[in-house]
Amino acid sequence: MRYNIFFASLLLLAAPSFAEVRFAQLDHGINHQYTGDWEFFVGGGVSSFDCNGDGFAELFTAGGSSPSRLLANVTASRGGKIAFTDITPIELALTRVSGAYALDIDSDGKLDLVILRVGNNKMFRGLGNCRFSEFPQSLGFASADHWTTAFSATWEAGAELPTLAFGNYVDRQNPQGPFEACADNFLYRPISDHYTNPLRLTPGFCSLSVLFSDWGRRGRMDLRISNDRHYYVKGGSEQLWAMESVPRLYDTGDGWQDYSIWGMGIASRDITGDGLPEIFLTSMGDQKLQLLETAAGGPRYHNASFDRGITAHRPFTGGDGRPSTGWHAEFADFNNDGRDDIFIAKGNVEQMPSSAMRDPNNLLMQNADGRFVEFAEIAGVASPARGRGAATVDLNLDGLPDLVVVNRRAPLEIYQNTTRNAGNWLLVSLHQSGINSRAIGAWIEVQSGIRRWYREVTVGGGHAGGSASDHHFGLGSTDKLRLRVIWPDGKPSHWLELKPDQRIRLKRTTGDRQLVVY
Repeated sequence: MRYNIFFASLLLLAAPSFAEVRFAQLDHGINHQYTGDWEFFVGGGVSSFDCNGDGFAELFTAGGSSPSRLLANVTASRGGKIAFTDITPIELALTRVSGAYALDIDSDGKLDLVILRVGNNKMFRGLGNCRFSEFPQSLGFASADHWTTAFSATWEAGAELPTLAFGNYVDRQNPQGPFEACADNFLYRPISDHYTNPLRLTPGFCSLSVLFSDWGRRGRMDLRISNDRHYYVKGGSEQLWAMESVPRLYDTGDGWQDYSIWGMGIASRDITGDGLPEIFLTSMGDQKLQLLETAAGGPRYHNASFDRGITAHRPFTGGDGRPSTGWHAEFADFNNDGRDDIFIAKGNVEQMPSSAMRDPNNLLMQNADGRFVEFAEIAGVASPARGRGAATVDLNLDGLPDLVVVNRRAPLEIYQNTTRNAGNWLLVSLHQSGINSRAIGAWIEVQSGIRRWYREVTVGGGHAGGSASDHHFGLGSTDKLRLRVIWPDGKPSHWLELKPDQRIRLKRTTGDRQLVVY
């Protein structure tokens, strides 16, 4: 019902048609691949974040058996040709890295790095100017030897530090493995200014992506986990943990339905305009867009219909008719027409004969009627390399999302968005003093006439990596808009009148208005 109302309103708006999206692959000169044996068939994430304060996003890329890399964004000017240089310090040149996420753990205003490994996970404190040092032992974070492939974080009510969720894959020490030998996942809840022994989230079903999200706008972020049935084989499913004082799994009594896939990645975005996030799941086989059934009163989802064009279950070009393998998925409005699109990094696990070997990435562009059409080949991003992690981020601050793809045993790919005559846009970053400086758990609301965009601020999801860069909004032909923030504590800011086509930094203040541009 909510889909029909939304798309009917779009048709009534009679929005103009915007330009077809185009990308140019960069000859970036950086020799980086995600390599390694079977422990690195999965993973290969990339984290995008600004670590030197110039507004341009840097990249931290996992390398597997090769060293990880920190790449500085040295683009000369806004809208210029994107350029990177390798500035990896010795402490970040780690091997056995599967992925990474950036967030401000100690709330000092500088982004830190959580690094996922096949081994012991690590957390590095940002010192400014792209310098890092491992957090001291006084933080209380300690990691044993795990095969970690997923991460998410949130600030629970009253907490000084974020709650950290680490998703683990197969238990490599289990002599009966690898099948039906999934490892438990771990939840680190802080006590005051430090962590203690983590809580086991069991059973684990070989997770490859986890995400804290307030799925129903109820004021609490719960933990969704996407699991790979290739290894749990039977008795497992996707999971949603209620973050109560003692976390528990949602079950059929709550409205949750067991659902089993070869889960790889999670993407979350409200694309229907009702203020609630949809979920996109990648898998070895079909890719699924799931919509919340609001009338159910709980976390009950259904798959969007096949004719919406979002399944991407087989390669659309190249002649290989076997099922696709999806990894990182991410929503972004690549041509700024006001409708979010979907990028999916694709690639065979290694040499799995039941799956497509030549498996190009997907770029699913959303039309005004809510249907998606394949555009990767025309846009220039249909790489046949074994894609893994990815990032959609505006690397040169021109208002167009660019694209980064980490490949297994193939070079890193960076694509500059060169779309002409795209729609209007807005780049937003949030800041607040004290705890949770980047306002994880907030909602950004942008309104133009009867149209409204909703964006949840999260850390996690994707496949082994994600973005801590500006929040990008494609706005179509909108030339006048207003914005407000629902802060993590549920308090709304005032509405701020804005013009499009700008990058704004918003800071929470004390007093009634609670929002300033700086």
